[in-house]
Parts: sequence; C-alpha cells; structure tokens
Amino acid sequence: MKTITRLNLLAVTAGVALTALAPISAMADSTQKNKNLWRNLAIGSGVVAAHGLIKHNGTEALIGAAGAAYSANRYENDRHHQSQASARRARYYRTHRYHHRRAR
Repeated sequence: MKTITRLNLLAVTAGVALTALAPISAMADSTQKNKNLWRNLAIGSGVVAAHGLIKHNGTEALIGAAGAAYSANRYENDRHHQSQASARRARYYRTHRYHHRRAR
C-alpha cells in the first residue's frame, strides 16, 4: 500500500512540475519558431527576387529583394536577441548558484 501511495505522490509531483515548466518551454519554442519563420520568409523572398530577375520583371525582383532584405534583418535581430538571452540566463544561473553554495 505504501508503494502505491509513493508512486501516486511521485506522479502528482511530476505532473505539477511539468505544468509549472510548460510556459517557459513554450516561450523558448515560440522564439525559435519566429526566428525560423523569418529565415524561411527571407529564403522565399529571395526565390521571388531570383524569379523576377530570370523573367526580366523588375517589379517582382525589387519586391522580392526588399522582402528578402527585411526578413533577413529580422532573422538576424531575433538570432542576436536569442543569443543574448541565453548568455544572460547562463550568467544568472552561474552567479546565483555560486552565491547559493557559499551561503551554506
């Protein structure tokens, strides 16, 4: 009987922990999805620009090139911000873990 109670307690604790951590992973997943979206839009716009050049359609080439440039810029900004956030997070855990161990 005690084994079943412990297993139930473990299952409930794991469920609560997963529920608490879900928003954090969803936010990180959303950031990655947005970054990938801008990358894919840059590639697609580059294809439109190339098609416009091949078909000698200046308007299509110009719009495609402008879209590719804007999307590539947004992708680089998102990549940069994601990298900075990762570095900030690592620095936070590194410093707080150190101080936490010294306090003991």
